[in-house]
Amino acid sequence: MSNGGDCSYVIGQNAYIKLALHALNHKTSAVNGLLLGRLSGEVVEITESVPLFHSSQIGLLPPLEIALITIEEYYSSQGLSIVGYFHANERFDDPELGTVARNIGDHIFRYFSQAAVLLLDNRKLGALQNKKDSAPIMQLYTRDSSKSWKQVESSSRLTTKEPSANIVLLDFISSDKQNDIVDFDDHLDDISKDWLNLGLFK
Repeated sequence: MSNGGDCSYVIGQNAYIKLALHALNHKTSAVNGLLLGRLSGEVVEITESVPLFHSSQIGLLPPLEIALITIEEYYSSQGLSIVGYFHANERFDDPELGTVARNIGDHIFRYFSQAAVLLLDNRKLGALQNKKDSAPIMQLYTRDSSKSWKQVESSSRLTTKEPSANIVLLDFISSDKQNDIVDFDDHLDDISKDWLNLGLFK
């Protein structure tokens, strides 16, 4: 089986938009989320994402374990597995993949050796107004048996499944859809809140 150093990653539009809106909804906090999908040959197809935390709980193990078990149980019936992790740093000018992101990425890597870690790139987010730019606003990190996460420089390794994903994201932002996103943090505070965000794309 190949490791993350050999795979390419394709993220579906809804999964992509959910994670971007989650980061935009909590601009002054670090946020994170899980990526779900499947391995198809040498391509990791990311078809779903689940926003996790936006508070001091972001690096705490007990809430994370509850989230992992709940999310895995729900999506395994759809043939999807946890294939990666998403992170946005608290500070706008911080481009580094920090300890919390690396540790959670390591945990996922134990079960899925092609795991991806996506770090929100605020420079790319700021350039979104250029509607011709279809490049994802995240930076891809992968690791192999060396135990270190490495930034992938090649832009061809991470692509959006739908070329118009950034245009759709801009439409969502202009209608303040980021205010509607619910993460696992919100759900733990109020279980009536839908962490699946099923109404977001209606």
